[in-house]
Amino acid sequence: MIVSLAPMEGLTGYVFRRVHAQCFGSLDRYYTPFLPPPRVGKQFGGKAFKELDPEHNHGLNVVPQLMSKNADEFVGATQVLAHMGYREVNLNLGCPSGTVVGKGKGSGFLRNLDELEAFLQDVCSRSALPVSVKTRVGFEDDAEYEEILNLYCRCPLAELVVHPRVRSDYYKGAPRQWLYGETLARAPFPVAYNGDIFSVEDADALMASYPQTRHVMIGRGLLANPALARMMQGGPAATVTELQRFHDALYRAYEAEIGGNAVFRMKEWWFYAKCAFADPLAVHRLIRKTRKASEYEAAAERVFREEGLAAVARFHG
Repeated sequence: MIVSLAPMEGLTGYVFRRVHAQCFGSLDRYYTPFLPPPRVGKQFGGKAFKELDPEHNHGLNVVPQLMSKNADEFVGATQVLAHMGYREVNLNLGCPSGTVVGKGKGSGFLRNLDELEAFLQDVCSRSALPVSVKTRVGFEDDAEYEEILNLYCRCPLAELVVHPRVRSDYYKGAPRQWLYGETLARAPFPVAYNGDIFSVEDADALMASYPQTRHVMIGRGLLANPALARMMQGGPAATVTELQRFHDALYRAYEAEIGGNAVFRMKEWWFYAKCAFADPLAVHRLIRKTRKASEYEAAAERVFREEGLAAVARFHG
């Protein structure tokens, strides 16, 4: 089974990917947090180039994810990405952010299916790379998915990654896994599952219900339990020593990249990582008030020294 890392803005960028692979082994695939394509004829620059720089992703199977509704810019970006050595590009049709949706992008594109189909048919025919899609199953109502899935089945997609929630769910409620099962049964292209795989038991339950599953994308579950992918392949849970070594390497890598802002980036990670400990509230209280690097380092050291691990490291909000 293919196990990949979900694109999560500000959390699963190239620094995280590189450090995680060093500490816990490489995943089969990594999807970049969404990137806007450059103007036609231009190269990626700034933060986007850092995310895509082949040196930053050496040895990892990385799939760039683009967010766009401009076909010419999307196609131009695929040409740039192909020249950089990438082998696939992914279109984000899942982001529920109000700012994104307001521009008709991400899951907002699902409100305009005629426009979406024209876009997909165009970019798939002209793209320099195979085009995959990460999608939700509707904007307001899962009844929308019948028409959405029919649309996808008419397009020559490389793969469809299904997050079986609608936009209005954001990340709440149980994923509608039966709609993923329907996609498996009907799609003429490979299908992947994404949504609330927070433990080995979750993955096993998915496989029991849908044994045709070939690709599972994990996100929040891996942030809470960095050893989750390893455990899904039959490996051991993380030890506190491993977690501390991972934390220290990640923190130092962020320091080298963004200086003093590393503390705030690590605090974003701790929102998930606290779930690896038996008393996540105690961990939260130790970390949340820190501002200076010295305060943060002391608090983190105390967590690893005093707080025991949970019996099962599982994200729970």
